[in-house]
Amino acid sequence: MDVESRPLPITPVPITPVPITPVPAAETGAGFDPLDDPVRASLLGAHAHLAERRGRVLRYPLDVSPFLSMPHDPGPADWRDAAELAGEGGDVPLTGPAVVPPAGWEESRNIPGVQLTGERVAGARDPGVVRLGPADVPEMLDLVERTRPGPFLPRTVELGVYLGIRYGGALVAMAGERLHPPGWTEISAVCTDPAHRGRGLATRLVLAVAAGIRDRGETPFLHASATNTYAIRLYERLGFRLRRTTEFRTVRVPARDRTEGAP
Repeated sequence: MDVESRPLPITPVPITPVPITPVPAAETGAGFDPLDDPVRASLLGAHAHLAERRGRVLRYPLDVSPFLSMPHDPGPADWRDAAELAGEGGDVPLTGPAVVPPAGWEESRNIPGVQLTGERVAGARDPGVVRLGPADVPEMLDLVERTRPGPFLPRTVELGVYLGIRYGGALVAMAGERLHPPGWTEISAVCTDPAHRGRGLATRLVLAVAAGIRDRGETPFLHASATNTYAIRLYERLGFRLRRTTEFRTVRVPARDRTEGAP
């Protein structure tokens, strides 16, 4: 993928550091690695101000992110709390270690994925990118709708720094920060308008976001569908390396009469 040689007609915007908060050990248990459950590590740490809680179950507001975090040793009370948070027929993403839901909960999605880490990715500042904010959300949502990089909602921009590239005034590519476990920041929502692909825009944005992460003394990481070999090859070429395979697994809350009788 070639980086576009001509400068884009946009104004550079500085990247603002985002402070992080350690994960309380009492909430996670011994031997907890934040990258094994970055959703829980984020909701207990840097994103604790966004967390909605019921018992030991945590989730993001529904207009921020679809992720919900179960404890690693869920019991009947935890599943009931998850059902209350998600609502009857709602989906519960299982983002941490593999757990078995109670009878009546059906798997609604299971997509093989990969987690890659960027210990060797230094990043590169780019004067041709702009900082995106709340005023840009309508354009960001439109770009996401056309490119389908993964979940991006009206308040997802609050999770971290989002950068974009404009061409002729229009937003044609973007990438940003999503999950934020201690010492790490996930690069997410990497997408380019189909009419502008092949110009190296995704490369520029991933490296620019990574540079901001490195400025804070943190390390970038990311997730991708295991079938998205094009994106995986790009990330590996930039220096990311496979840490583990995973599953993007979701189970559905059963009907109320089935839930109430669960042991």
